[in-house]
Amino acid sequence: MGNPNELDDDEDIFVTLNMDDGTDVECRILTIFDIGEQDYIALIPLDEDGEDNEEGEVYIYRYFEDEDGEPSLENITDDEESEAVVDRFDELLDDEYYDELP
Repeated sequence: MGNPNELDDDEDIFVTLNMDDGTDVECRILTIFDIGEQDYIALIPLDEDGEDNEEGEVYIYRYFEDEDGEPSLENITDDEESEAVVDRFDELLDDEYYDELP
């Protein structure tokens, strides 16, 4: 997967999540960002047509790569960490929105 922090903005990368209920959900990677020393990944699930879901639902996980560069995700279970991650993601969205204004 390479260094995801250096993704080409025009290049969409897709992953399949295996959910706890046994279903698979195809997602597009929105961004990978960090807070301190921890990386996080934001994913948007796709609908049946392979398009971003219209509900605006986003999945955010802790993101790790092993020594071979293999990615893995981990659920965020701490409420304080979850709030900090959502706040940081919202800041990134705001920054992107304002960067796109003429």
